[in-house]
Amino acid sequence: MSIWFHKEFDDRVKQMQKGNILEQLGIEVVEIGDDFVKGKMPVDHRTHQPTGLLHGGASVVLAESLGSIGANLVIDNSKHLCVGIEVNANHIRSVREGYVFGVARPVNLGGKIHVWSIEITNEEGKIVCSSRLTMAVISI
Repeated sequence: MSIWFHKEFDDRVKQMQKGNILEQLGIEVVEIGDDFVKGKMPVDHRTHQPTGLLHGGASVVLAESLGSIGANLVIDNSKHLCVGIEVNANHIRSVREGYVFGVARPVNLGGKIHVWSIEITNEEGKIVCSSRLTMAVISI
């Protein structure tokens, strides 16, 4: 069973990816399932730290972006907006090139607070970063 408030969201997701940090870092949503948002991010000059490894901050941007997109697709955006209030990340494995993939799934979808778990893996499916995002649901 789908968790999404919005049944048709392809155009909405495309707009969320334009003109912001997602576009700058090459982050793309590649799949939305019944209860998850999956995206990918290149590991290149845009996302490297000075030593040539994937920057932990870039992983956090991917995690927060996927969780935020998911949170905003669960709610009625004519009445509410979800904004991040806390994100943490455990960086487990380094990556030098290619792509990393993030999958965001809700842990709890409350009326005022959402919690999302985001797992980022490398191209071999090995864990790179484990993140948790807390979102506030605010009235607009």
